Amino acid sequence: MLEIEQVTNSNNEELTDNELVANAVAGNREAFAMLVERHYMLVYKIAYKWCGHQSDAEDVAQEVCIKLASAIKTFDGKAEFSSWLYRVTLNVVRDMQRSTKRRNNRHAALLDIVEKNSPPSQEEITTTNQLWQAIKKLPQKQCDAMLLVYAQELNHAQAAQIMDVKESTISWYVMEAKKSLKGLL
Repeated sequence: MLEIEQVTNSNNEELTDNELVANAVAGNREAFAMLVERHYMLVYKIAYKWCGHQSDAEDVAQEVCIKLASAIKTFDGKAEFSSWLYRVTLNVVRDMQRSTKRRNNRHAALLDIVEKNSPPSQEEITTTNQLWQAIKKLPQKQCDAMLLVYAQELNHAQAAQIMDVKESTISWYVMEAKKSLKGLL
């Protein structure tokens, strides 16, 4: 495996994400490699939580890395790089789901199994699957808000930054989603 030297600034300090982005956009392959290396696990974890399958998460992570080579030029620095990368990852997940017409509704149950260290009951799995199936039927923005807040366990401010909306908008999406879910369930 190719060893990547630590990219540093003139003070011999590790470069920030914004500095690495600027260098990568200017054609510095080491800077681009450092960004990918620094954030690969974040991309994979996001993809896994949204897809629910290791192979799908690996495919998404690989696609994000490929897409990042051209998309990095669109990073404007208004948000944290990790938030922007989160949005890129979500877009790749959605593209993958659309192209395969396969929406995986089991991710929450699988996460519960991993997090609990004990298998859930069949009733818990069924209830969780029904809930996430209902959430997936919501309008896209409500679905995204619910997944960010409840599956990803982000606060409304973090979800707002990722969805590039106001925090109050996230609160409204969640409230509307809950109203809709009462009717669906």
